[in-house]
Amino acid sequence: MQRLQLENTRAIVTGASSGIGAAIARGFGAEGAKVIVNYHKDAAAAQRIVAQIKDQGGLAQAVQADIASAQGCAALFAAAEQHFGGVDVLVANAGIQRDAPLTELRLDAWQKVIDVNLTGHFLCAQEAVRRFRRQTHDPESAVARGKIIFTSSVHQVIPWAGRVNYAAAKGGMKMMMESMAQELACEKIRVNAIAPGAIKTAINRDAWDDPANKKELLKLIPYGRIGLPEDIAKATLWLASDLSDCVVGTTLFVDGGMTLYPSFRDSG
Repeated sequence: MQRLQLENTRAIVTGASSGIGAAIARGFGAEGAKVIVNYHKDAAAAQRIVAQIKDQGGLAQAVQADIASAQGCAALFAAAEQHFGGVDVLVANAGIQRDAPLTELRLDAWQKVIDVNLTGHFLCAQEAVRRFRRQTHDPESAVARGKIIFTSSVHQVIPWAGRVNYAAAKGGMKMMMESMAQELACEKIRVNAIAPGAIKTAINRDAWDDPANKKELLKLIPYGRIGLPEDIAKATLWLASDLSDCVVGTTLFVDGGMTLYPSFRDSG
């Protein structure tokens, strides 16, 4: 079987100090990639991820940046240029939640989620494309000149009451990704997304750490298990590799079947 062949690939992973982003960053490191580990506030956590990557024989650098601003995204890519000479893959993974019922959702909570989960990904992708275009690439090459992978969610298609800001951002990301992919494919820039379902991370600990809550959650997952951050990392690495070179504008759902609407299974 052909290997992923990500050795010396230069990757930026936003929101990489914990959860899914950390698993993706470690995955790149294990494959021999050079990784920019982006974080917003938790420098110590980011440095732990860097140390784990280095322990695996990879190269990594922690970089603080607020990806919800154009300046923050530019600084992130400048760091990749400084440390690794450029970038080959952007994994736009950073994300937050600010949950509330519709009429109690404050405007600042709406705006913050849109800023980070949608606008920030747009800004980083925009900067990535500018960098890809500056870098040398053989127009006759059979592989991409650059790859952008967004971390989306099953909630780009499944409505989510009490989290209208989050669902709106992910729904917007779907069309943003597909529009970018349509525009950039002719330049050999591949744009895709990963849509996780229920993944065992700190942000949703209450849903899987409590036995009663876990039982209810599993009713939504036909495959019968909650995903792990490493499940998302494996899918992301495949999309970042040349094994997926003809995959363009696709959202890869890693959800154990949540988007199959299992509650309809016995009511047809």
